[in-house]
Amino acid sequence: MRALAAIEPRLPLLVAALASCLLPAWCCVLCDAKVVEALNSLETDYLPDHVGAEHHKNLMKRVKQAVLDFKELPFDEESYMGVVDESTLEKASWSLLKDLKRITDSQVKGELFVKELFWMLHLQKETFARYAAQFQKEDFCPNKCGMMLQTLIWCSNCKKEVHACRKSLDCGERRVNVHEMEDMILDCELNWHHASQGLTDYSFYRVWKNKSETLVSKGKEPTLTKIMVDPLDAGTYRCQLDTVQSSPATVIRFHVKVLPKRIMEEIPSSNIPTQEEVAPGEVAWNSTKPATTLQSPSSQSPMAENILRGRLVGLLVWSLVVLIAGIATAILCYQSEKVRDFIKSWLGTGNEAAAQSSHVPEKKATESRTQ
Repeated sequence: MRALAAIEPRLPLLVAALASCLLPAWCCVLCDAKVVEALNSLETDYLPDHVGAEHHKNLMKRVKQAVLDFKELPFDEESYMGVVDESTLEKASWSLLKDLKRITDSQVKGELFVKELFWMLHLQKETFARYAAQFQKEDFCPNKCGMMLQTLIWCSNCKKEVHACRKSLDCGERRVNVHEMEDMILDCELNWHHASQGLTDYSFYRVWKNKSETLVSKGKEPTLTKIMVDPLDAGTYRCQLDTVQSSPATVIRFHVKVLPKRIMEEIPSSNIPTQEEVAPGEVAWNSTKPATTLQSPSSQSPMAENILRGRLVGLLVWSLVVLIAGIATAILCYQSEKVRDFIKSWLGTGNEAAAQSSHVPEKKATESRTQ
């Protein structure tokens, strides 16, 4: 049964691959209009000036056949199944166009041009095979569960069709623990949902013990959020992603357990009376002694903060006083000699003036005696 379930998503591809063997098939890169346009430009614009006219028709026939040979890859579930997605086709086409432009820009002619052209086509076939194998291993039906609607390009006819990658719809169960009074978030999105086609709405159901269900929410959002949960929110929830088809894309179950409310211990401030300070007749709300905890600096007493602030201010004031005293001392020491000279000169001038003033009366007295 497991082997059959693994083959089931690839069964339509196997049937299409067998049918393509009976019909004329195109190469995947020729499904890109830019590649067809570049090959036509090569025939009409480049060959006339670089290859003899008698070789044009035969050369272009060989070129187109070489490109068609890109499809000649062995069919294998791990490497190539005749289909690619748009991203893989774009990468392969861009690589071919880049190398073709490099050759035409070189303006190479004649036999050298023919050799370079077919060697480039040989390498591009290997590049296409590598891209196709990478797509088959990583991007083809990447869903591990559920049903994914993937748009594919069929190399046999270049048609785009939606392929249903069907696997088990049950995508498992998840256990979610959330504390009381906190938010509960249930995420139903899987990594391949954004690449799937035909998805519609996410529906969240509450599953009761009697197996009945109640629709909780429905919409484009892949998450269910419930704020401030309580014990009644514990239980089983089911998420279902619907599609345009009758069957859903994914089904996920969530088992929610509501844990007790987180204990957030609060340290009372200084203005709230403690048990010892409760007035007569009042009920003591804090009857048990709180556990010893380390208090952060922000929770210390305001009085201690004021004392510390006052000490810092006093230290700054004394530092300023010492700085001013040091500056004044330096100035006095530097100009001490000038100050002493100034004082001496000032005192000397005063003595001379006093001596002159004492000589004047003596002179007048002598003159009076002589008369």
